[in-house]
Amino acid sequence: MNHPIISEQCLISRDIDRHFVRERWIAYRGACLLLALLGAACTGGETSQPASVPAPGAPSNPSPMAASHGSTSAAEKTLGPVKVTVPAGWVEQAPTSSMRKAQFALPRAEGDAGDGELVVFYFGPGQGGSVEANIDRWIGQFAQPDGSSSKDKAKVSKKEVSGLAVTRVDLSGTYQAPMMPGAPERHNSAGYRMLAAVVETPEGPWFFKLVGPEKTIAKWSGSFDEFVNSIKKS
Repeated sequence: MNHPIISEQCLISRDIDRHFVRERWIAYRGACLLLALLGAACTGGETSQPASVPAPGAPSNPSPMAASHGSTSAAEKTLGPVKVTVPAGWVEQAPTSSMRKAQFALPRAEGDAGDGELVVFYFGPGQGGSVEANIDRWIGQFAQPDGSSSKDKAKVSKKEVSGLAVTRVDLSGTYQAPMMPGAPERHNSAGYRMLAAVVETPEGPWFFKLVGPEKTIAKWSGSFDEFVNSIKKS
């Protein structure tokens, strides 16, 4: 049997509870707002935040200047079957394609628009074509301003370094290599120079190609000589 009086009392009690909770919530919000206003007044309207702390083991962000400079001393590096000494000042970079086994930026000379870039290629035993075919292909990536033959202007030499046959080429002109292997778009960089070397190892040839503005390559030509002459079996 229902008791109207008891039910009515329950409803009234529930309404009182709701009203009490609502009033407490309004009072709480008002107190928070008051504290926030008082805090802003004390700090001139600015809120303080804790200084950011890097997570344990997280690398700190290097300055752009530090990131753009290479090592201050030469360093030995192993490249498959050979070791080389990377000259001071060269900036090692992550290879931008799977065909590149190593990649270095050589900071530009004053007045030049870009850095030099040295790329190391290796395609495996018996792969990559003959030494002569690669030298001819590299020479074909340059045009001469006067229309003469780049092959006639190229300086090709052979030597032996630590028991390994090395073929070198030195050529200047307008650099017109494809932007990407097989791509129709090509560079059109006048006043460029290439220093390159093919090192014949028992595991197949390794290719070293340095290209950049002439002044920049002239700046680093001595370092490139040291780099090639440092090659030895690993």
